[in-house]
Amino acid sequence: MEIMTIRNQSVKAAAFFAACFLFLSCASQAQETPPPVAVDDPVARNVVEKADLVRFPAEGFQVDINITSTKSGQDSELRKYRVLSKGNSNTVVMVTEPASERGQIILMKGRDLWVFMPDVSQPIRLALSQRLTGQVANGDLARANFAADYNPKLLRSETIGQETYHVLELIAVDRSVTYQKVVYWVRQKDNWPFQAEFYSLSNRLLKTCKYENFQTMEGRLRPTRLVMVDAMKSGEQSVLEYNSMKLRDLPDKVFTKDYLKKLD
Repeated sequence: MEIMTIRNQSVKAAAFFAACFLFLSCASQAQETPPPVAVDDPVARNVVEKADLVRFPAEGFQVDINITSTKSGQDSELRKYRVLSKGNSNTVVMVTEPASERGQIILMKGRDLWVFMPDVSQPIRLALSQRLTGQVANGDLARANFAADYNPKLLRSETIGQETYHVLELIAVDRSVTYQKVVYWVRQKDNWPFQAEFYSLSNRLLKTCKYENFQTMEGRLRPTRLVMVDAMKSGEQSVLEYNSMKLRDLPDKVFTKDYLKKLD
């Protein structure tokens, strides 16, 4: 009886060590196996890059933006900003109205964002996805670089009215970007952006955007009016109007903390 017990215990022990060995072996293989690499869609990327250039110049530029936000049953609110941008990775956003907030400046370098306030000695770190005003996030003004922030995929073609559009799915390269997913309509014949849907990490539709009122600014037709509508709260929207765009030679020193006090 004792021999049988010892033998059973030995069998159980052998099975236990075998299971441990198998677990460790699998874990080791999992560590050695690199994570899957996202397959780039060159056709979709080309469309997104061209649409980015329709929206904004590749060179350094300045543009003024008026944002009118409305909520059901409330008076509309108007805020004004001046944006200096270089290569879509260096941006300064200055509040020009209301007068009580003049002097507040948002600085973006890469995907890092800070706000500098006249009465606060140290800059405050912000997220691109954090709300700036109304339906507008910090990243909507500071970093509108879809090609660099998302992995695009062409979903389908879609006809709306008399026009045919590429419909693309843009998946964020990481969690630091403004939205985790964008569904983006771009007109096929000229790569004009038409509309976009912005989604959260949980795949919840946050808001929609229409690109309107194309006018010539700095050598090409660009959307000068964006209408952002809250997808969850009826009657809430923000209208962004772009004007006075001009190319500017913006040296790197402009996008530094020490230089911000010299901006006007």
